[in-house]
Amino acid sequence: MEGGTMAANPKTVEDVFKDFSGRRKGMLKALTTDVEEFYRQCDPEKENLCLYGYPEEAWEVNLPAEEVPPELPEPALGINFARDGMQKKDWLALVAVHSDAWLLAVAFYYGARFDKNERKRLFNLINDLPTLFDIVTGKKQAAEKAAANNSGSNKAKSSGKSRSGEVQTKQSKAKQETPEEEEDDEEEHGETLCGICGGLYGANEFWIGCDHCDKWYHGKCVKITPAKAEHIKDYKCPSCAKRAR
Repeated sequence: MEGGTMAANPKTVEDVFKDFSGRRKGMLKALTTDVEEFYRQCDPEKENLCLYGYPEEAWEVNLPAEEVPPELPEPALGINFARDGMQKKDWLALVAVHSDAWLLAVAFYYGARFDKNERKRLFNLINDLPTLFDIVTGKKQAAEKAAANNSGSNKAKSSGKSRSGEVQTKQSKAKQETPEEEEDDEEEHGETLCGICGGLYGANEFWIGCDHCDKWYHGKCVKITPAKAEHIKDYKCPSCAKRAR
């Protein structure tokens, strides 16, 4: 199968995530904007077919790889056989959930040699995106609304630089809170993870938010102090800064 792998296997967390994102975008096209062509190509009269996504944001319906074992994990086999036996929306949802599983398999195949923290970073990057299943089944809007509410709440109540340029740290907020309020804040933002170390939010720590990807970081992990943050008008995290080069 041509085009199934990158010219060079991705080596870093950022490279693997870029590969994941490209493949995901390609498959998303097949399941949304190019859905009629995708549906047509999945002819039940043909042999076992698979949906492939490529790093170049392209998709392809093709036969599975002939080599055994394959160079990369293979996507779900025979998606075309179920096409006419299901409602279209249900069939697309089925393909989407299998595609999500394949994308994760490929990403963690490349990340097999990562250490614990690198694997956690990779998963956090992937987990910030809605799944193909979320989008195809309409759950994306609910997920985006929840994310927006969480992000807005974090921006207003916690650390880092807001879009308006006003800086407020979780550390300074913690000083103003009663123990009861601090405990409530911990519960509200307890699932916020540092984009570097993967550590959970703590109300007594300084955090800063990236103005480009909306991820949050311990100040100590990105070497930003509260004093330094006061003078940053547009904070760009290490990942975004690297991609901008």
